[in-house]
Amino acid sequence: MAIQRMDNVGIVVDDLVDATAFFTELGLELEGTAPIEGPWVDRILGLPDVRTEIAMLRTPDGHTRLELTAFRNPPPLTPDPANPPPHTLGLRRLMFAVDDIKDTVARLHTHGAELIGEITQFEDAYLLCYLRGPGGVIVALAEALG
Repeated sequence: MAIQRMDNVGIVVDDLVDATAFFTELGLELEGTAPIEGPWVDRILGLPDVRTEIAMLRTPDGHTRLELTAFRNPPPLTPDPANPPPHTLGLRRLMFAVDDIKDTVARLHTHGAELIGEITQFEDAYLLCYLRGPGGVIVALAEALG
């Protein structure tokens, strides 16, 4: 077998404290934070003199982790456009299953999240929505119905 599991997904953010608060409000659990720097990081990223700080979070089921990274050096780049729409090539969204989508959206709104469209119903199966989270990443939420 070539793959054992998906270990984590990384998101570059400008404010590690705010981004960590956003994802812990969503329900992820903080495993820890750490500065990351040194020649090995420079080599793996192909960038000189890298200095970052990361926060590692995990889903409540313990199967998936999210790594938030704040670059101190070199400074992070802003994509153009700053908040690409959902049909832009590349990684566009993370989806999380939630118990109460309206409550979750309201709680994340206090952390700066804004709905991209609206909460919609897919058949008799799900309530779904997309919202903009830290670093401009799209966070999709799904509430199972019934």
